[in-house]
Amino acid sequence: MYVSHLECPKCNKEFNHKELNQLCTSCKSPLLVIYDLKAVKENFKKESLASRNFNLWRYKELLPIEDEKNIISLGEVITPLIKLEKLEKKLGLKNLYLKDEGFNPGGSFKSRGAAVGISKAKELNVKSFAMPTNGNAGAAWSIYAARADIKAYIVMPINAPTITRNECIVSGANLFLVDGLISDAGKIVAKSIDKYKFMDASTLKEPYRIEGKKTMAFEIAEQFDWELPDIILYPTGGGVGLIGIFKALKELQEIGFVKGKLPRLVAVQASNCAPIVKAYERKQQESIFWKNSNTVAFGINVPKAIGDFLVLEAIYKTGGCAIAIKDEDILKYQELIAKEEGLFICPEGASTLAAIEELYKKGWIKEDEKVVLLNTGSGLKYPNTIISNPTILNPNDEISIETFF
Repeated sequence: MYVSHLECPKCNKEFNHKELNQLCTSCKSPLLVIYDLKAVKENFKKESLASRNFNLWRYKELLPIEDEKNIISLGEVITPLIKLEKLEKKLGLKNLYLKDEGFNPGGSFKSRGAAVGISKAKELNVKSFAMPTNGNAGAAWSIYAARADIKAYIVMPINAPTITRNECIVSGANLFLVDGLISDAGKIVAKSIDKYKFMDASTLKEPYRIEGKKTMAFEIAEQFDWELPDIILYPTGGGVGLIGIFKALKELQEIGFVKGKLPRLVAVQASNCAPIVKAYERKQQESIFWKNSNTVAFGINVPKAIGDFLVLEAIYKTGGCAIAIKDEDILKYQELIAKEEGLFICPEGASTLAAIEELYKKGWIKEDEKVVLLNTGSGLKYPNTIISNPTILNPNDEISIETFF
């Protein structure tokens, strides 16, 4: 393992990675895992990947687990990078790809953060944790915690998707529902952390979820034979994945695996919950709490992200942008990609496709640029976003072709 230490990105204070650390004790900022990249460069070569398993653990030199015996795995895979050939023609683009995270255990990209986060928790001898969630993160951490024999205490909004609630319950997590938003769930978790001394697994309040999420960028780079795309669009709530992608790309640059400009990173939010977008439009370094947030893309219904300054830094430093999408357009493009490409993606992922067309029309995306959309989960986890009106037949009826026109 090549971890050097944990570091606060605001005040640069260093912390011991062999101990359980949460936020910076000085400025309450999230902590980042820092690697000895010089040593990584000397010992980690692209050629070594050829003999490794096709899962996120193939990048072990840039992951924080010290003893591989502590790895908790549920069969993670390298998720597919799919060229959207029919939508390219429809939208006027030539190089449009979708990274489909619905193939992860639990059906979402949250499995990446849970796999590394839970593995590190086991290594640090953590016995229990608590976390607020909009659904998928709680479900993912619950199933990995079950395998690791770590107790999970999950708090989520009462209108979170039923499927994610059931995943928590069936895996033995202690599930609590709150009549409010994820920010309200976070307040309850904060009180329980103080009282019961659980590990706080809230977004960015432990350093290792980022390390799991960043493997999306490792995979994208390797799938493009280490030639980076021009643009990556990411549905942004807490923004951990976008922060992780930026971190991973810089690490790949430092060890010489990739060269040239980094992809422009785009944060996509819902119009009814767009604090990052508003901050970007005002050229601010942090966002303001978004009141009365509500969106069909439940996973990005985050009114204020603790790591918003890191999301905005990633956008600014790569020449990216932030864009808000209306709920009706999210549902429209969720249906469009299913009909054109046969992909049933989550509404959060569909928001990135809607953003593509808008940015292309504005000239921000060029026809020949290589563009990657992040679909963060399977549409099967959001069955209520689809309205089904099938034709109902009597058992004795014959099917008439006119019925379908």
